[in-house]
Amino acid sequence: MTEVLQIKNLTYKLNLVSILDDLTCTIPAGSIVGLLGANGAGKTTLMRLISGVAKGFHGEISVNQQTSVVNRKQQISFSHQLDGSDRRARLAQIVHDYTLLYPDFSATQFQQLADFLELDLHQRLSKLSKGNRNKFIVALTLARQVPLYLLDEPFDGIDVMSRKKIIASILKWKSETATILISDHHVNDIANLLDAVVIVKDKHVVAQEQADTIREKYGESIEDYYENLYTGGENDD
Repeated sequence: MTEVLQIKNLTYKLNLVSILDDLTCTIPAGSIVGLLGANGAGKTTLMRLISGVAKGFHGEISVNQQTSVVNRKQQISFSHQLDGSDRRARLAQIVHDYTLLYPDFSATQFQQLADFLELDLHQRLSKLSKGNRNKFIVALTLARQVPLYLLDEPFDGIDVMSRKKIIASILKWKSETATILISDHHVNDIANLLDAVVIVKDKHVVAQEQADTIREKYGESIEDYYENLYTGGENDD
């Protein structure tokens, strides 16, 4: 199976504090992979490094065999995208800006996602609830036509029904060749989406496993596998 993402011996420090240390993993093309770990484990930092938003690391990051920041950015759509947007802008204006900024942005696909997620594009960004803001970010992210999508906590602040809609939109939209790396500290929210998991703990990857292997070989749900690995199998019973 072709690997869309390769990370080798990745080490990253911020203000002399070690965030990631000698982290290595590979992500196959066409899969949906859960990036799991406790809050503060470095999941968002890892996505920022993969996408080229964060720099100054040691090691190697390759996306479709592209290692330079400029070339990697052309291969990736990352859900941090509203960071620089004018909060007073209407959503329709932001969408227009994206069609100019990203040649791979599909206005048609965005509109389909926006309709499905019931977004009002006449609203201003500053007036969105946290849930609707995240739905807008997901629609923007998935509307680009790239090999690798990075979704960082896409369900944060979103009600149960909206979560189901976003999951349905991902499953409906995803092509066979598209790859999604998705993080969420509520593992149950994404478990049914996943083909595999990558678990980050103590600054590096401590496990990478196929979802079917977890269920069939270990006889566990993805949530139980993750929690047992993180706690060392300890419980309160």
